Amino acid sequence: MKTPVIYFVLPCYNEEECLKNTYDRLNKKYDTLIADSLIDKKSRIVFVDDGSKDKTWQIIGKLASLNENTVGIKLAHNVGHQSALLAGLLFSKDYSDATISMDADLQDNLNVVDGFMKAYNDGNEIVYGVRGSRKTDTAFKRGTAQVFYKIMRSLGVDLVYNAADCRLMSKKALEQLAEYPEVNLFLRGLVPLIGLNSTTVEYERDKRIAGESKYPLKKMISFAWDGVTSFSVKPIRLVLGLGVLVSILSFVVMIYALVRWAIGQTVDGWAFTICSIWLVAGIQMISLGLIGEYIGKIYAETKRRPRYFIEKVIK
Repeated sequence: MKTPVIYFVLPCYNEEECLKNTYDRLNKKYDTLIADSLIDKKSRIVFVDDGSKDKTWQIIGKLASLNENTVGIKLAHNVGHQSALLAGLLFSKDYSDATISMDADLQDNLNVVDGFMKAYNDGNEIVYGVRGSRKTDTAFKRGTAQVFYKIMRSLGVDLVYNAADCRLMSKKALEQLAEYPEVNLFLRGLVPLIGLNSTTVEYERDKRIAGESKYPLKKMISFAWDGVTSFSVKPIRLVLGLGVLVSILSFVVMIYALVRWAIGQTVDGWAFTICSIWLVAGIQMISLGLIGEYIGKIYAETKRRPRYFIEKVIK
């Protein structure tokens, strides 16, 4: 069987503190894989600079200039992790038999690559890296992650539990991924839609060696919200159900008020009236905001603006 050409894709944003260490570790693994005849010598390590504000691109450019096995891609401006990752994947599909995507901090344990290659050689087109445990996470992050996956499943979104963006995708899978024109990218939801043969490989996630996480709480919430609104209309249906429920309750209260009036037992209901008005007004504002979120996504999709521009490639 032909030894596959594998491209490792790592999106980077302000990773100057850990990039050299990442390259050294990944390059060592690269050499081991070649020595074991698991990957071809034409395989490459691809760093995608997502408009970093520090010296990330200078480091990537130097690594790519000095090492034949390294490719540097500079995006014209910051487009976000998902679009930067997609840029690297779609660039790599024309030169490789498969790609392996990982985070630039290499918290994704490199030993997972051996499992990826075995699963790929067994005929799987997509191999998901799945965390065996979340021991390195804080209790808060561990709890919110579990809530996120449960909510997504309850909304009908097909996600691989505890799988992030550490995965192997074959050339065939990437060609099908390229057919999805979404501007609002959520690759964890898109990749399972491809439907080719797939499997999972468990691994333990390491602690970040240097630098800060690029996904603080605010970005995590935004990312989760993008996933929900990009793949499910159930939130709008829930709002519709809530509107129906409030209408029924309002009708019941109206009947109650009329009965009290008819028997002459009316009392001042200022507090009740004010509370009712504020409750209904709050529900209306939430409903409008939710609908507006979906309309905003439709607006972004209909404009069909490019998801990214590649400014420079060094290989």
